[in-house]
Amino acid sequence: MKKIKIYKRITPAILLGIIISLGLFSCEEYPNAYKSTGGLPEVYYVRVADVTVADSLLDGAFMGNTVCLVGNNLRSIHELYFNDQKALLNSSYITDNTLIVTVPNNIPETVTDKIYMVTYKSDTVAYEFKTMVPGPSLNAISCEYAAEGSEAVLYGDYFIDDPNIPLQIMMAGNLPVTDIISIEKTQIRFVVPEGSTKGYMTVTTLYGNTRSKFQYKDDRGMILDWDNLNANGGWRAGVLGEEGGISGKYVIFKGTLSSNANDWPDEDHLSFNLWGVANGRPQGDFFDATNLQNYLFKFEVNVLAPWSNDALQIVFTSWDTQGTNGYYSTDSYPRGLWMPWTTTGTYTTDGWITVTIPMTDFKFSPTGAILDPNKEGFYGGLSMMLYKGGVNGTACSPEMWIDNIRVVPIDK
Repeated sequence: MKKIKIYKRITPAILLGIIISLGLFSCEEYPNAYKSTGGLPEVYYVRVADVTVADSLLDGAFMGNTVCLVGNNLRSIHELYFNDQKALLNSSYITDNTLIVTVPNNIPETVTDKIYMVTYKSDTVAYEFKTMVPGPSLNAISCEYAAEGSEAVLYGDYFIDDPNIPLQIMMAGNLPVTDIISIEKTQIRFVVPEGSTKGYMTVTTLYGNTRSKFQYKDDRGMILDWDNLNANGGWRAGVLGEEGGISGKYVIFKGTLSSNANDWPDEDHLSFNLWGVANGRPQGDFFDATNLQNYLFKFEVNVLAPWSNDALQIVFTSWDTQGTNGYYSTDSYPRGLWMPWTTTGTYTTDGWITVTIPMTDFKFSPTGAILDPNKEGFYGGLSMMLYKGGVNGTACSPEMWIDNIRVVPIDK
């Protein structure tokens, strides 16, 4: 057997040879590897990152925007700050003459209107540049049908409450919100004021005024509200309740799910079917199905008992569909699948919430495979059921209340 001799001592000459060899090897194998440089960086100007408008020079940018620094020896930059907020650097976007970077989203505590470039030797070079805070963005509310006097949450960004110019919320009709519970950068808790009516909300900060991307009590494109619009005439119109609702009657799903999501659903307790032809609705689709990208599917839901298996399947069918439940399992009807329990293991809500699904996401098979969304002519009927979804969870006995099923246009 051949013995291998292990050196316990490496002479300086051998060590030098190893270092040189490794250096040569690294240079040969990675000739384009990023290399930092010494000295100080110099910025000539800042422009937008889009090369198609590279002649647009900037003296400031909004948080979250991407800009390009143009200058010399920019690979000497080790850290970069906008005011006192550190930016994330990617060496793939740094050359000697350009550096592409995104302005940090965090609001600076100390505003100096400067970019600070720190070298590997900890030298700092400053460049005059303003970081601008955008006006608020108002993307969603926890429940679009939140009752007057109840607590609700607005979701968005740049909710800035300045002591000199306090944040303000207005309901439709310029009705002010007077009870604001808490304000964070991305959410506001408040009490819905008495007298609130349907319409857009606005949020005003010292940085601007923004209208919401939704309507409070939005009833556009209403398909089922269980008061004026019901599913009568199908096999299952749904078991209805009224106590504890948010706008009259609602449909109740209450039953048992096994641990096998492929088991046939408990149709009588965990589904409903709206057949347009049987219900006597006008023939055709509920909305302009030639432009799915322009619409959102919405409903309010209250999940009272833990839900931990199967998807809530939302299946649009043609107006004249009746007398069959074959669309439960066939790939001919791409559907929306809502199954929030998959991220938490089990799911309940703290009261009513609004669920929003883009109509372009109605593209799944019953088991979660991706399909092409259906074309026009397949959006005049609607069924919802707890069934399949492609993920097995655990047996459960959920209770779910559903109301105000609608398809609304996306607000630009």
